[in-house]
Amino acid sequence: MNSFIGTYECKADAKGRLMIPAVLKKQLSSALQDGFVLKRAVFQPCLELYPMSEWNKMMEKINKLNRFKKKNNDFIRRFTAGVKIVEVDSAGRLLIPKDLIGFSGITKAVVLASAVNILEIWDKDKYEQAIDDAASDFADLAEEVMGQEEDDNGLS
Repeated sequence: MNSFIGTYECKADAKGRLMIPAVLKKQLSSALQDGFVLKRAVFQPCLELYPMSEWNKMMEKINKLNRFKKKNNDFIRRFTAGVKIVEVDSAGRLLIPKDLIGFSGITKAVVLASAVNILEIWDKDKYEQAIDDAASDFADLAEEVMGQEEDDNGLS
């Protein structure tokens, strides 16, 4: 599993292309040849960039859902809405399709934020707002999520 590190600012041009920062491009090097999947985030107004290997792992989980349950079908449809295969071109740019730009509200200033094995792509103002909104709740959230006794997932 890839694990990305860092938060990077960059600019999107009028066509929706953004230059991947060199430090991040280096972290993505093993995935550059296989390509990526770009999708709408579930909980935030941002995009999620999955290396193809991580997307395939996610699809393995989703393919195990019973499609004769309406809730599962609804989830699959919404989770995969607007999904696009994208590549980083030879100049190190990623083209964000227009419909995904519309969903995320990306204008010019962009933030690429690591989220363990995927990257989130945010409009800079929306990213800063999301971080500010969550700041006051983060201590409680950290305690609830990470402050438990060690359990079956190995966290302590």
